[in-house]
Amino acid sequence: MSPSLPRAVSLPVNRCNLPAAILGSLTFQRHPAPLKLDGVEELHRQLFARLAELDSGGERAGVFTAHMNAAFCLEHPEEAGHDAASPHGRAKANYLKVLRGWAFDADGREGAVLKGWVESRFGLLPRHHGGPIRDFSGATYRHYLEQRSGGLYNTNSLEAQFDLLYAWCQYELQRRFTGETHLTLYRGVNRMGGYEVLAEPGADDTRIVLLNSLNSFTRERERACEFGDSILEARVPLPKVCFFHGLLPGMLGGEAEFGVIGGVYEVRVPAA
Repeated sequence: MSPSLPRAVSLPVNRCNLPAAILGSLTFQRHPAPLKLDGVEELHRQLFARLAELDSGGERAGVFTAHMNAAFCLEHPEEAGHDAASPHGRAKANYLKVLRGWAFDADGREGAVLKGWVESRFGLLPRHHGGPIRDFSGATYRHYLEQRSGGLYNTNSLEAQFDLLYAWCQYELQRRFTGETHLTLYRGVNRMGGYEVLAEPGADDTRIVLLNSLNSFTRERERACEFGDSILEARVPLPKVCFFHGLLPGMLGGEAEFGVIGGVYEVRVPAA
């Protein structure tokens, strides 16, 4: 019997079409289904209608960026109610800056914002942020909550910006990988002892693990080798990719990075 998602690591409600117990399961990894965030495609239907007319990925990225700027007043934050004279104004905290912060330090404030977005939208609680999170009354979890709150404070619908980014990411994945359900991605690890191993099936290099709510992977095995002594290889369902290298020009290029939503995964840890 395959291990299920531990009840303590998920919320009973989320903001998408499948509950955390399903989307975080091993069954979902093996047999994925589309994940739809509540109301996003309906609210931005004109954007997706326009994207469907374009064959160039570069043109689609330009249209998406322009739509994001207009929808959230990113270039004119005063139109969204921001006061330039406010000592606590954070009008420049937008999805692009958060992605850059995540790429620099996944355990920093921007990483907490993104993990909090996964928690809110998909119902998966973080398992690591600057240290393992096992006690939800402990100091590590409180630190995560403080960073998440600080990262969201006085921003302009920052989590809603990531809702739209996720919806567009899914649209682009379907355009670029037509007919595919998974991508084989890699992550460098220094020790498997830092991962929550739920089971070890018959194959010597196979593990069933519980991944953090949000994880960094790459499509380039050689690049993953630079970040650990061992390689963790996973078949990642397309619906669990929330952003990736090449989605936005100039973003996440250094490590050819993919942001992957967590849960229970069957992975391989090939011998070096």
